[in-house]
Amino acid sequence: MEAERLTAWKKAVLLTGGAVKVSPDFRSPFPLSRSTAGPGAGSASIVLGFEGTRVKKAISAEEGDFELLRRGDRYSILHEGKVLVEEVELQRTLHHCPEQAFFNLGTACVYSCAFCTSPHLDERITKSLDADKIVRLIMEAEKRGGLKAVALTSAVVSTPQETVDRMVEVVRRVREVLPTIPIGVEPYVDRKEQIDRLKKMGADEIKLNIETFDRDIFSRVCEGQDIDWVLEAISHAVTVFGRGRVTSNIIIGMGESDQNVLDGVRELARRGCIAILRPLRLNELNREAMERALGKLSPLSPERLILLAEEHKRILQEYGLDARTVRTMCHECKCCDIVPFHDI
Repeated sequence: MEAERLTAWKKAVLLTGGAVKVSPDFRSPFPLSRSTAGPGAGSASIVLGFEGTRVKKAISAEEGDFELLRRGDRYSILHEGKVLVEEVELQRTLHHCPEQAFFNLGTACVYSCAFCTSPHLDERITKSLDADKIVRLIMEAEKRGGLKAVALTSAVVSTPQETVDRMVEVVRRVREVLPTIPIGVEPYVDRKEQIDRLKKMGADEIKLNIETFDRDIFSRVCEGQDIDWVLEAISHAVTVFGRGRVTSNIIIGMGESDQNVLDGVRELARRGCIAILRPLRLNELNREAMERALGKLSPLSPERLILLAEEHKRILQEYGLDARTVRTMCHECKCCDIVPFHDI
């Protein structure tokens, strides 16, 4: 197996497995990340860098599918009693991810997507995150060094319009103090004008999540939403932000076929949007809702992630798209997915 594919396979093993067990006396050299969005929402996590890539994993002192082993000043990752990764670097997160200040403006949500864990988190986590505090935290991160991008996401706390209004205000304030920093936004929109406003106020990239290209699964896990509207909004976003500046999650592991995933990748690419193939993460916060919506789900395999990523890359090349043009959010973070052109 060539070196690049072997590294991607190791990452896929980590992405499809559970927590990393650490010793009871483990002390991270950096503050632990406590995510309020994404696959790790609700858990304490660390970023593990190795062989030119990285992955963010929940940690536990009690149990885990992996083990972080310290040997002097070096760390290794064990899996099933064998060394999976020989040498691992613990990487700092600025806010939520390495090299980015990525903020969730709200966790409570009027929608009830079965896979999403954010609404189950303590609302106090994001309650005090107003524009003033976010700008202050971003400027503090910029002074510490290493800040490459700013990103904003949010649940729909009351209405899409209210959420976008709040995001617009933060984008405007950040752009005033950091005129050249790349800014990415991940809203839920219900009008095209909301996309226009975010761009006008200074956002560089936008992420509008389709979640799944399987219409039956979409109707079960995204009740009250319209897949055709999401596709329409993505097309409009590409006209506003440009080809390769719009991304969209397709969650893997909800019972969809590989062909359906790749049909979704192709349809998004045709519209100028780059898909993010996001492995489903089940935990105590979303397992019951997911099984109620879809029944018992089969676990993801590393091999499936690799094969889909290879086809993903091929399709992007066919449409003249490259994930390396994305400068904010998930493709730039690289912690939760096998990213075409970066990992494979």
